[in-house]
Amino acid sequence: MIEKPGRPRALITGATGGMGRSIVADMTSTHDVVALGRNAQILAELAELESVTAHAVDLTDDDALSSVVERLDRLDVLLHVAAVSMPFSVEEAHPQQWHEHFDVNVFAAAELTRLVLPLLRESRGTVIFIGSGASTMAAPGNVVYAASKHALKAIADTLRIDEVSTGVRVSTISPGPTDTELLRRAYAKRGKTYEQERYIRPESVAQTVRFVVDSPPDVHLSDIAVRPRIEEWLRGDS
Repeated sequence: MIEKPGRPRALITGATGGMGRSIVADMTSTHDVVALGRNAQILAELAELESVTAHAVDLTDDDALSSVVERLDRLDVLLHVAAVSMPFSVEEAHPQQWHEHFDVNVFAAAELTRLVLPLLRESRGTVIFIGSGASTMAAPGNVVYAASKHALKAIADTLRIDEVSTGVRVSTISPGPTDTELLRRAYAKRGKTYEQERYIRPESVAQTVRFVVDSPPDVHLSDIAVRPRIEEWLRGDS
């Protein structure tokens, strides 16, 4: 990594997923990026990009998160992209699935935010939670993921209120079905046909993130829904 003096810094979780990689690639044009992920090969590729420091981190390991944060002397943007997503109904879901989703999608995001809040307050920075259409709307057969994204939305909304006097901005970006490995696995589990061209491109989500990060200092973009050009329910797939 080659840091450039005076550049802001962004910390991005889920950096080795399809959406995360697109966001990292876009953010490097203006920010030094700390990329957190689990896929060693993709992390090595990201580390070759100028202005990227990559760390293999299990987000459910509190000590590992603390170790990453201890190395930071400033932070301007925190991006929660990492997520676990598999479809389960209430009947199908066991405690293991509930714990897996909430540990990554909710608890890890809350803990990492807590750890970096002093840095974000100092920079009057921005926190962006990547939510989902499931953040505000139930989906059949997807109770665990939807519940975790509802909880993440509650964290974002409460954080925004709690930090109103510090200047920290908090946004939730909620993409609809996006062409990622998470979505492919979910469709495979359901036995549904996957048609790549029907879903949002990860690059489009990255452009939305850029819109929020670059928004003027007098505005607070609290919630942005990013939907496919034609909703699935209009295609008769719901």
